[in-house]
Amino acid sequence: MAKPIETKGKTVADENTTTVMPMAKPIEIKGKIVGYIDSRIGGRKENQDSAGIRETKLGYLIVVCDGMGGMQGGSVASQIAVQTILETVDSADIQANPSMTLIKAIRNANMAILEESRDNPNLQGMGTTVTALLLTPHSALTAYLGDSRIYQIRNGEKIFRTFDHSMVFEMVKEKVISEEQARLSDQSNIIMKALGITTDIAVEVVERPYRKGDRFVLCTDGFWGAMPEKEFIRHLSEKKSLDKILDSTANIVESIGRNSGKEYDNLTAAILEVNSNSILKEKMSRKAKIVITILVILLIISVALNVFLFMRTNQYVMP
Repeated sequence: MAKPIETKGKTVADENTTTVMPMAKPIEIKGKIVGYIDSRIGGRKENQDSAGIRETKLGYLIVVCDGMGGMQGGSVASQIAVQTILETVDSADIQANPSMTLIKAIRNANMAILEESRDNPNLQGMGTTVTALLLTPHSALTAYLGDSRIYQIRNGEKIFRTFDHSMVFEMVKEKVISEEQARLSDQSNIIMKALGITTDIAVEVVERPYRKGDRFVLCTDGFWGAMPEKEFIRHLSEKKSLDKILDSTANIVESIGRNSGKEYDNLTAAILEVNSNSILKEKMSRKAKIVITILVILLIISVALNVFLFMRTNQYVMP
């Protein structure tokens, strides 16, 4: 098991640079604005979150990272991760496998952080979480390490969410505590996986189908962790423009942080809404399969009963 990493403090990298984004940045795909990215310093002295967007030959790539480590280490780690992932995917051949390319990009980012840490003693121990979404016409590819999250929301309901690599969510997995208890725990900032900690990282890519109107949200724990998840999903599902949704939700998160009387975290999020269906179609759920099976059985029984009654009735009327 990986050594637990305590996340303290957590800077936003722009699309092709590592400059801090002072306000929400539109996400454009083929000239159309489909979403926004925003990052705020929160109650910290430094913003160590980073985010980046780039249109590549393989699809549209969005990355959000949450850095950790003092002496600028967290911001350096998250910016290296964003930049390396964007550049690796962008340089891939159009025939490259998107999933394998995304895995390679995240591994390259990990090695780049480790190398920078070795070369600069002041940055030793720095690391970062990572979330990456590669949106293609075929599907949406998601990958992550740590407790930053990716959500897929449809008609006001969460249909997909990454599961935190954290100590408290290991307890959730074992059904020791609930997700809400994990969110409120004083140990919620202890994560089990991140970039920049070890050379051996396991990157899992989940391929997701999507429908027109689905919303994807990539966010750091400073954004999602301020309120219960149902309330969080409700804010992100409002029927208004995405920039207003992102701005109002971030304002609420900051208000909660200020009213808590404690130092509250950096908060970064990207939200986008897809305007078409993916080529990849969703597999039928287990519940749907059971319902269809029951309906088929009932139909067979009904047909058999009708045939029996018909034959029995004809038996009495035949000369």
